[in-house]
Amino acid sequence: MLYCISANYTPKAMEAMGKKPNANRKEAVEKLVKAAGAKLIAMYGTIHDGPGAMVIVDVDRIVAPAIAAVIASSDSVCNVKAHRIYTMEEVTAIRKKRVELSGSYRPPGK
Repeated sequence: MLYCISANYTPKAMEAMGKKPNANRKEAVEKLVKAAGAKLIAMYGTIHDGPGAMVIVDVDRIVAPAIAAVIASSDSVCNVKAHRIYTMEEVTAIRKKRVELSGSYRPPGK
């Protein structure tokens, strides 16, 4: 399953990276993801809500929150979020299932 995990760097982390601007954060993330038995698909820097990072991982549904928890407990990031994301093929399958199920639900008051 694909997950997007995002976080913002804390001032402490920004200070540390300022002292070593060439440090490769992707290597550190990739080491964690591999240890979890997952695959790093991509990593990006973000600026929304402050400097941060976003990774896309192919991982089991139980492992993704565990990775997010490890990152959140590091004291170097805040606003950690993990979202399940879907391929376009999965979105098409979801749409088809919605059509199949649409007659089975009765909204409140009807």
